[in-house]
Amino acid sequence: QVQLVESGGGLVQPGGSLRLSCLASGSFFYINVMGWYRQAPGKQRELVASITSDGRRNYADSVKGRFTISRDNAKNTVILQMNSLEPDDTAVYYCNAQLYSGSSWTWGQGTQVTVSS
Repeated sequence: QVQLVESGGGLVQPGGSLRLSCLASGSFFYINVMGWYRQAPGKQRELVASITSDGRRNYADSVKGRFTISRDNAKNTVILQMNSLEPDDTAVYYCNAQLYSGSSWTWGQGTQVTVSS
């Protein structure tokens, strides 16, 4: 089992940057996929970025070139570096993880990101 703890959200101006962190803890030997989703008011939750244990990355088209996902397997941490933030990036951002293919997904508590002038 795995528990996820997120940090790094906050209020920034358009064009600013934030760095979100997610620490995984618990009883597990391996995490297949870790990623970030976001949900804005009135919208569906959407994938922002994901990364596999061997470093393969996937990004939503809306964040390509601005966001970077990285993973420290030794520390069981996934990072989302967000640059050139836009008001449309405002959402609650959730970390998630899947221990192995076919297993259930674990979600963090979410962290609020607000981009406003």
